[in-house]
Amino acid sequence: MRLRATVAAVSGALALSALVLPAAHAADGGSSFRADALKAVAQHASGKSAFTATSAPVGDLKVSFSDFKITKAVKVGTTSKVTTWVTYKLTHGADVDVTDGNVLTGPLVYHGSSENPDGVQGGQDPATCVDTSATTATCKGPIDIDPRATDSEARLRNSQAGTWHGAGLAIDFENEKSAVQFDLGTTQLQRNSTLTVNAAPEPVKKGKTLTVTGKLSRANWEDHKYHGYTGQSVKLQFRKKGSSTYTTLKTVKTDSTGALKTTTKATVDGYYRFSFAGTTTTPAVSAAGDFVDVK
Repeated sequence: MRLRATVAAVSGALALSALVLPAAHAADGGSSFRADALKAVAQHASGKSAFTATSAPVGDLKVSFSDFKITKAVKVGTTSKVTTWVTYKLTHGADVDVTDGNVLTGPLVYHGSSENPDGVQGGQDPATCVDTSATTATCKGPIDIDPRATDSEARLRNSQAGTWHGAGLAIDFENEKSAVQFDLGTTQLQRNSTLTVNAAPEPVKKGKTLTVTGKLSRANWEDHKYHGYTGQSVKLQFRKKGSSTYTTLKTVKTDSTGALKTTTKATVDGYYRFSFAGTTTTPAVSAAGDFVDVK
């Protein structure tokens, strides 16, 4: 992958930590957090072979991460940046001060193995930490996901939808030390979905046939458009006027363009909708109900 081509001195899993959290350590006009991270990690990783992913931290900074909490799933569309927040516990040596500005930490997620990830997402800013003892702190940091990112490592590809793994990074700029810990948790990065419905004719006579059409689409992270999601099972549901509960009438599948079409008998006034349960790569979605007046 491009991480290793970009940072030849940083091999294996530590290459991941070198390109994570951009532009955070620049308040004094100095270099960006990303550049400093690359320098710090490369300094102690140069010449080492690839590390095997374990639950233990890798590096020369005395820190470890635990209680890593991230949302179950993140829906990413085609235009807007999405930010999800991560909380974690940072345990550090008594000589490590996570509040003095020289030590920065942040969460990240990566796709694939830690030895050879094919995608990395991190925050524009580092985490904020609060000391809970002389050697522990609670931290909260962002992961910013931009579907229109042009950076080779941050750019999303459709094949990356699904499971991403959590990791934590800490860098001591003053002493030029760093550490990264992998496999802290998982989240699903999903291609956002949309679903439409239209029931016709409206109004309709009782007992007559209604034709219900719609389309299930999902975000394409590569051309930044929505395209039909083919071959997916979708439920046609009905909610009687005055009720708050939808009942499933039948299940239909999307065609080669993501389109849906089925028929049902009109009985009473109410709302028709399609509902998609979702997959690991695409979130669940339900269309807004289309009201039909039955005469």
